[in-house]
Amino acid sequence: MKRFVLLGTAPIPETTGALCLFEYGEDFVIKIAGGDGGQLMNTRMHGSEDALAAIPCRKVAGRPQPRVLIGGLGMGFTLASALLHLGADAEVAVAELVPGVVEWNRGPLGAKSGYPLLDPRTRLIQGDVAVELNAAQQGYDAIMLDVDNGPEGLTQRRNSWLYSAEGLRRCFQALRPRGILAVWSASADRKFADKVRKAGFKVEEVQVYAHGNRGTRHTIWIAEKRG
Repeated sequence: MKRFVLLGTAPIPETTGALCLFEYGEDFVIKIAGGDGGQLMNTRMHGSEDALAAIPCRKVAGRPQPRVLIGGLGMGFTLASALLHLGADAEVAVAELVPGVVEWNRGPLGAKSGYPLLDPRTRLIQGDVAVELNAAQQGYDAIMLDVDNGPEGLTQRRNSWLYSAEGLRRCFQALRPRGILAVWSASADRKFADKVRKAGFKVEEVQVYAHGNRGTRHTIWIAEKRG
């Protein structure tokens, strides 16, 4: 019988919380330490994480030397998908706040996504993606955000800034003309889509299955910069 085996605990910077990595049979699972037992992510169901990168990267792949930014390394599947859909002249920056998550991806967990951190097109930013957004001015062709469970921060309250009107304006400013913003969420949120439009984007809400073509569906907002 399969059981959860704790492999490591990673403190979340500037909070009292932590993430836990478990082995569960042939899969890996990440949970919030001391939580209700729910899974933040696992290696068996990552279809929506793949789509978070595939949809915007297909749109920008033909641009000269495309640069994209991923907020949240997670289990590496979004990074791997971005690299799959972009050419040899691309740069894929990925910002991860929790150092332990980076180390897990460099270890056995990384095999599940093909160790995308080792790809020469990858640029790792070990820190808060908000810092990179504040520094970038029309620096990216696409930005993909998957730093929490959606528009309301779950793992830490300050993640909510990314989904605020100010955070969305920063994303707008960090994108090149006709840049694409993609935001992952565990559930739909009509008010958030309206907020994205008000920030200057043309937005589409896409429903994607977490695994295969049935079961749980997640939401991805695909927003193109206007003007």
